[in-house]
Amino acid sequence: MKKTFEINKEAAKKELQKSWIYIASFAKWLLCAGATGLLCGLTGSFFHICLTKAAALQTQNSWLLYGLPLGGLLIVFLYRVCKIQQDPGTNLVLSSIRSGEQVPLRMAFLIFCGTLLTHLFGGSSGREGAALQIGGSIGGFLSRCFHLDDRDLRILTMCGMSAVFSALFGTPLTAAVFSMEVVSVGVVYYVALMPALVSALIAFGVAGLFGIAPTRFSIPALPEETWLTFLQVIALGALCALVSILLCVSIRMSGRLFRRFFKNAYFRIAAGGILVVVLTLLSGTRDYNGAGIAVIERAVGGSASPLAFLFKLLFTAVTLGCGFKGGEIVPTFFVGATFGCAVGGLIGLPAGFGAALGLIATFCGVVNCPFAAIFLSVELFGSEGLLLFAAACAVSYMLSGRYSLYTSQKIMYSKIKASYIDADAR
Repeated sequence: MKKTFEINKEAAKKELQKSWIYIASFAKWLLCAGATGLLCGLTGSFFHICLTKAAALQTQNSWLLYGLPLGGLLIVFLYRVCKIQQDPGTNLVLSSIRSGEQVPLRMAFLIFCGTLLTHLFGGSSGREGAALQIGGSIGGFLSRCFHLDDRDLRILTMCGMSAVFSALFGTPLTAAVFSMEVVSVGVVYYVALMPALVSALIAFGVAGLFGIAPTRFSIPALPEETWLTFLQVIALGALCALVSILLCVSIRMSGRLFRRFFKNAYFRIAAGGILVVVLTLLSGTRDYNGAGIAVIERAVGGSASPLAFLFKLLFTAVTLGCGFKGGEIVPTFFVGATFGCAVGGLIGLPAGFGAALGLIATFCGVVNCPFAAIFLSVELFGSEGLLLFAAACAVSYMLSGRYSLYTSQKIMYSKIKASYIDADAR
C-alpha cells in the first residue's frame, strides 16, 4: 500500500512539473507577444496615419502624379544606400519563418518609406506587403532582445506580421490566422495561435486609441441560401480563381519583362513610373492610382465599371513589377470586388454581394489561405451569408492551383489529393 502511494505521488509530481512547463510557456509568450503587439501596434498606427496623409496629399495635389518617376528613383537610392540590391519583399519574411533566419530591421524602415513614396506619387499598390515586412522585421528584432532561439524567433516573426496587419486593417482574427496559414499551404502553425492572436488584439487596441477605424463594408442585400444561389456562388468562385491566377501571373511577368528590358534598377523604376503616368492620362481617371478603397466601397455598394478590374490589374502589375513598394492585397480586393460586382449581376446575384464575394474569393485564390479568407469575410462584412462565402473560398482555393502572390510560399500538401508534395508556388 505504501509503495503504491509513493508511485502515485511520484506520478503526480511529474504531472505537476509538466503543467508548470505549459504555464511558464504561456507566461513567456504573453510577455513576448504583448510587447510585440504594443510596438507593432504603435508602428502600424503611425504607418496608417502617414499613408492616409500621403493619399490625401495625392488627391488634393494631382500634379504629384508626374513626380512618380522621381519618387521611384528615391526608393531605389534608399535601398542602395542601405546595401540591399535585390529586395525579395514579403518573400523574405515567409522564407525566414521556415528557415529561422532573422529579417533585418532596416527592412522595416525601407518598406515604410518606399510604400509612402509610392502612395504619395500615385502608384497602384497596397499596404499589407509593408505590414508583413515591418512586422516581421520588428518580430525578429524583439526576438534578439528577448534572446529567443531560432524556433521561437519564427513564432515572434508571425506575431509581428499579425500585429501590424491587424493595426492597418482592423481584422485581428484574420491577421492571426493569416500569419499561421500563409507560410506553408496545407500546414497551419497552431503553436503560434495564442501568441499571434494576443499580438493582433493588442495592436488592434492600440490602433483604436489613435482613432483608426477598422476596415468594414456594408452589403446592401444578401440572397437567400437556395440551391440556385449556391450554384451561382460556385460559378463566381471558379471565375475568381481564374482572376487570381491572372493577377499572380501578370505581376510576375511584369517584373520579368521590366528586368529583361531595363537591367539598371534606376532606369527600370523610372520607366515604370512614366508608364503609370501615361496609363493614368489614357484612362482619364485616378481610380486606379493608390489603393482604391473608395472604388471598393462603390463596388460593394453595387456600382463598378465592367473593365475596372482589368485596369487595376494592369496598373498594379506595372507599379510593382518595375520596383515600387507596397503590397498586392488591397489591389486584389479592388480587382476581386469590381470583377464580382460586374459578373455577379450577370449570373443573377445582387451586384453588391457579388462584389463582396469576389473580394473574398480572389483574396483566397492569390494567397491560398481559405480559413483566413473565411474569417476575413466575417470581419469585413459580418457573419450573415457565411456559408456562401465559405463555398466561394473552397472553390477558389482548389481551382487556383499552385499559383500565389508569394513565390517563397510552399505548397506542402496537394489541393486535389491527400498527399505530401512540398512544391514551390508558381
